[in-house]
Amino acid sequence: MLHERYGCPVTIEARLGENDRSATGYVAPPRFWEIVERFFAEPEKSVLGWERAVDAQARIKAAVQDCIAAQGDKPGDLCVVSHGGVGTLLLCDLLGDRISRNHGQPVAGGGCFFVFEGATWTLEHGWRDIVP
Repeated sequence: MLHERYGCPVTIEARLGENDRSATGYVAPPRFWEIVERFFAEPEKSVLGWERAVDAQARIKAAVQDCIAAQGDKPGDLCVVSHGGVGTLLLCDLLGDRISRNHGQPVAGGGCFFVFEGATWTLEHGWRDIVP
């Protein structure tokens, strides 16, 4: 959508995907949300064979930092579009806080964003709803 409207270049970065949950395959709510709670509450453990939260966070941080570095001498805004859990793990790192669902997006079903300065890894503002 941003490309169509503004001509922004688009790059697909696989490392910005959700945590690897292939060990269980699809899990329907409410059980899914119980597992997600454990994923965030026990970040150094693999819950039911899922990727550990600490590993997912390191992967996501490295991917975002690589995207920033790829801009090279052409600084400008960078829009990272991904899942809420990905954003939550990134936001925890930006805040220097432990992994927690406390920093999850406030609107159920998505449509949220936050802004940070990539060069200094400093949060400008936390989650906001895209549609005010």
